Amino acid sequence: MSKTKSSRQFWIQGPGQGEILRRDLPSRQGHEVLVRTLFSGISRGTESLVFKGEVPPSQYVTMRAPFQEGTLPGPIKYGYSSVGEVVEQADSSGANLEGQTVFCLYPHQDLYLVQGSAVTPLPPDLPPARAVLAANMETAVNAVWDGGPSTGDRIVVIGAGVIGLLISWLCRQIPGTQVTAIDLNASRESQAKSLGVPFSTDSPPEAYADLVFHTSGSPSGLRRALESAGEEATIVEVSWYGNEPVCLPLGEGFHSRRLSVKCSQVGRLPSMRSPRWTWSRRMELALDLLRDPNLDALITGESDFKDLPEVLAHLSKDPGDELCHRIRY
Repeated sequence: MSKTKSSRQFWIQGPGQGEILRRDLPSRQGHEVLVRTLFSGISRGTESLVFKGEVPPSQYVTMRAPFQEGTLPGPIKYGYSSVGEVVEQADSSGANLEGQTVFCLYPHQDLYLVQGSAVTPLPPDLPPARAVLAANMETAVNAVWDGGPSTGDRIVVIGAGVIGLLISWLCRQIPGTQVTAIDLNASRESQAKSLGVPFSTDSPPEAYADLVFHTSGSPSGLRRALESAGEEATIVEVSWYGNEPVCLPLGEGFHSRRLSVKCSQVGRLPSMRSPRWTWSRRMELALDLLRDPNLDALITGESDFKDLPEVLAHLSKDPGDELCHRIRY
């Protein structure tokens, strides 16, 4: 009879209260693999809102993470950026994954069981430590699909956090585009420079851009996005505000310039892609794009798993200049 395995799991017990608990794992089923975590990443936006209890009740079901346990506002096991090694796999579980390093949309946990179809092997030349950016890259890819940038476009990205810089990095690779990342925090310039993305703390010229992405998470940033958009241009709203109300000046140039505001949300594939793309294909693309070593600039901090309750409490109150914070196991 096999010995029962246990794992250390990060649980949000209530707003602003996190704890690492040890729990037994169930018996492994035929199509499951056992993953030992190497790294996980903290999503500073959504995860901070969940940690602080700022998800509106109307969105409790919509905001469920793929392998979430518990219900909002807590106790809840939440997260979606786990990189680990498959250490056990039954013969009936499909493709041979044992010994492979994989990404999974799993909460912060040092050992877990999951269907083999839910993990994606990393490209051979992608370091596991960088692969924690995969969920962020998925979000950026989806936003670019929603925005539909084209050759020669003048593109403004308001908010130079991880998602904003990834969107900027993707867009600047389209021939002829002029991409500018805008952020009030001047320290973001060093990361933008590492990615070859022009950066500014100043607002772009009014009615300038063919396409604007807003990722700052601040209503004032969205107002700047509206000011930057040229006639008949589109603003792609990537930020999520939780229960914070947003007030916009829709009585000004919004109507006369015939602007469009479009939401991008990673939980759904764009309608023009869904006939051909699957979530697994999108994840494979995200991991392939992460092979560029310059993207390491987006990881600005690292802590041990045992310190995660204190780390997330600090980041949710005062993120400072932090971009992606990596947790090592």
